[in-house]
Amino acid sequence: MVRSLAEQSTDELGGPGSVLARQRRDHARLDRLMDRYWSAAGDEGGTVMRDIVQLVFSHAFAEETVLWPAVRRLVPGGEELTAEIEAEHQQINELIARFERTDPDDPGRPRLVAEAFALIRQDIRDEEDRVLPRLQEVLDDAHLARLGAAWEAARLTAPTHPHPAVPRRPPGNVLAGVPLSAYDRTRDVLSPGRRSPVWSFVLAAAAAAAAGGAAAGALRGRAARRP
Repeated sequence: MVRSLAEQSTDELGGPGSVLARQRRDHARLDRLMDRYWSAAGDEGGTVMRDIVQLVFSHAFAEETVLWPAVRRLVPGGEELTAEIEAEHQQINELIARFERTDPDDPGRPRLVAEAFALIRQDIRDEEDRVLPRLQEVLDDAHLARLGAAWEAARLTAPTHPHPAVPRRPPGNVLAGVPLSAYDRTRDVLSPGRRSPVWSFVLAAAAAAAAGGAAAGALRGRAARRP
């Protein structure tokens, strides 16, 4: 019988280093942050939203780079399961990207946030109830721990903002993710608040250059593999 990750202890998930335990910790933190956002006042709301965005996209990148390839390789029906999750990730990407482009006083902002939060919570339930328990059935604790270490390494070097045009699967997401991670993390440090038009232009140019370089690298790689 398949049991949701939410119903299991950390030991049942393979220990604190298991990819399943790491996933659930991130999910629990996201849930707390989303609840906190609605009760936050003033500048605190912006700080909480930045924490949510950074966690959502670094977490999703680690899933798409490390976890979902393992599910596709090892779990019967893994292709269909991960395709559903990737579609949810793409929708979340697009909603948060729209949110980041809107003015803080835009009356449509709360609706975008509500839609994004609802999708994030649906994504969490799909992962914990349907996808990850299937992976648990085919891997022992040692393999779950090794997968967890790889997942954590990917998460710590991942982009931290939405990039809807980036592919959801390796190698495309990895090729784009390396330069975009540097861009995003510089943006997080240097522009925590509302950006000036000049700074926005500089960051947009840097993002375009990063994405263009990644795309060129992917094309060169494909050309090199041709007989």
